Amino acid sequence: MGTEIECMLQLAAEAFQSKNFDLAADIYECQLAGLGDPGSRWKLMIKRADALAFGGKFPEAFGVYRQASEIERLNPLHLANLLEYLSDNIRRQHSGASQNKGLGTGEAAGAVLAPGCQGVGATGCGYKDFSCRICRSFLFEPVTLPCGHCFCKKCLERESKEREQPVMCKEYRDSSRVAGVQRYRVNVVLSNLLAKWFPIPHKAAQLRREGNGLYAEKQMEAALEKYNHAILIAPMDHILFSNRSQIHSSLKHYEKALRDAEMACRLLPHWSKGHVRKAQALVSMGRTEEALREYLVCLSIEPDCRLAKTEAHKLLSDFLAPVTDEVPEQISDYSNILSLRAHMKSINTPSQTRGPSQLSSQSIPASAPTAPEGSDDSEDKGQEKPELQRLDHCFLLKRKWRSTEVEGGGQQRRDDQKRFKSEQEEVTGSLSPGVGEVFDPSDLECSLCMRLFYEPVTTPCGHTFCLQCLKRCLDHNPKCPLCKEELSEYLVQRQYCKTVLMENLISKYLPSELTERQKIHQEEMAQLSNLNKNVPIFVCTMAFPTVPCPLHIFEPCYRLMIRRCMETGTNCFGMCLEDNLKGFADYGCLLEIRNVKFFSDGRSVVDTIGRRRFKVIQHSERDGYNTADIEYLEDVKVEGVAELELQSLHDAVYDQALVWVNSLKTEQKERIEGHFGPMPGKDSVLQTSPNGPSWCWWLLAVLPLEGRAQLPFLALTSLKDRLSGIRKVLLFMAQSRHR
Repeated sequence: MGTEIECMLQLAAEAFQSKNFDLAADIYECQLAGLGDPGSRWKLMIKRADALAFGGKFPEAFGVYRQASEIERLNPLHLANLLEYLSDNIRRQHSGASQNKGLGTGEAAGAVLAPGCQGVGATGCGYKDFSCRICRSFLFEPVTLPCGHCFCKKCLERESKEREQPVMCKEYRDSSRVAGVQRYRVNVVLSNLLAKWFPIPHKAAQLRREGNGLYAEKQMEAALEKYNHAILIAPMDHILFSNRSQIHSSLKHYEKALRDAEMACRLLPHWSKGHVRKAQALVSMGRTEEALREYLVCLSIEPDCRLAKTEAHKLLSDFLAPVTDEVPEQISDYSNILSLRAHMKSINTPSQTRGPSQLSSQSIPASAPTAPEGSDDSEDKGQEKPELQRLDHCFLLKRKWRSTEVEGGGQQRRDDQKRFKSEQEEVTGSLSPGVGEVFDPSDLECSLCMRLFYEPVTTPCGHTFCLQCLKRCLDHNPKCPLCKEELSEYLVQRQYCKTVLMENLISKYLPSELTERQKIHQEEMAQLSNLNKNVPIFVCTMAFPTVPCPLHIFEPCYRLMIRRCMETGTNCFGMCLEDNLKGFADYGCLLEIRNVKFFSDGRSVVDTIGRRRFKVIQHSERDGYNTADIEYLEDVKVEGVAELELQSLHDAVYDQALVWVNSLKTEQKERIEGHFGPMPGKDSVLQTSPNGPSWCWWLLAVLPLEGRAQLPFLALTSLKDRLSGIRKVLLFMAQSRHR
């Protein structure tokens, strides 16, 4: 019997996972009929209620939840599914309503939120291009993360502290996890520019910081004064109202706290923290049902908000607790939290918020916007279930006393909506001309090259440079060129992501200067990518075609050379022996970079392999390293009798080379093969490669010859002469061994 029950419960769990909620609910109901143990019944009742809720039978589900709570109080773990259902319903309803109304681009389109998305395109302060993507207010004390995106320093610190995990970039969630946010300092250039271009919001942000400091010191009245001043000069900043709401709550001014929270929600409807503030104020006033609704709205926007989740669990548990005689009859039925239209009206309509005319002169200045009116739902009311209509009606009656615009205000609502929209456009529309008027190209010049920033990058210490300028400085010293802070860790990570906001500013306000700067850069890249003229030359050792040549790079000039080879995409440079008269030999081999491993002090190990031989036509120099104009060498092909003789010579010398290789000691042979690989086999077609058989070059690399003795083989364009020379060397080696 027990096994059969377990099988049925397993089947119900699988049905729930596969979203067959009706089947799961039916199975749980059947199993409940045969259970007498209160503890077991309690658990099954919760599971059945979950299945009913997710199956769309919420009134029935709510009744089962209530029955379960009469046996034992429901804790957060048991209410997790119910909470998920309610918040998901709000999100789906809102998304569907937005699409049905034909929302387009901009703020309206940003209202359709995906799970976990915070609507980063929307801002409440009106400074969309200059806002923090965490608080969505004016960017104050901007910190640039390695991914290139900027956030308020305090926002990053708060995120790291509250979430107790590495900070994650809000723009690209998988691209940048940053440990130790305290190491990242304010972006100096960007901070100064924002203070210059936007003195009013910058001043408001300063007042906000001062107010926060006073609040931390428990000086509530002084903190409130700072926020009153800040709101007077920046009445469109949602975060000012949100924070002042918290101050009012601390002073037990709950009505004022609620008004400020409502204004924050009105300025930025899809900001989860505004709804948290509103819910906290409602709880303090004893309006717990409305508070639960706000927490659910918050979770529909930000499902991971721990505070909203904890408080919603607590309120739900209270709502589901057994009803006593002292509880008024009209609020004993808490199932009206299903009223999703009421949820949406709490976001989109002023019926649950007070307009500016209702707020005190101290709370809202004359320039504050009126509430945007929501859309009329009369078209869809006929499609609602009778139970939902009754619940909606019950809920609206209880809250009607708070609405100042329920009746006869159609034209007034439209006027308010137009005025709110025009005020927003006035704020946002004035930004671009304002910036353009004060924009000075010298504000965006690199302190190293004294030219317009090109591919600007910002170091953890907050200084911004052109990407190439910074790399060249780090070639010589792994420290910031300005403040001399150690950048070894930054150097080894090689996360040179461009500062997005800085690059956008240059592109928008200095298009002609940027075009000229790009032209200069492209011309430089074209010169550097030419593998015939001014080819970079590494003066070091002998290199041969097809043979690996690992290099240890530590000199600054060669760091620059290797980096340029990689940036141009050629990944190639020449290798030549040193020459006391000319600087380097007249013959060399082109090497291709296969891999580079960087170290924290700027050194690197470069894995290269030989590709083509060349002859130097002209010696030159560039930025501290040697360059040359070159022409490539190819073996002269032969035919007929000469080809047969060449094949015979090739086979004989190859066998002779094998004898020498096999005569080496085991340790010596293993060391050679570990460095150069095993000896290549014969080529199927002798004259296919312009450099001849690869085994010849492998053998020349491992033979104990000085560079000066190896160099003539590189210059030969006759395979016959090269094979003859190798045979002479092998004969000499054999004779020397027998002596």
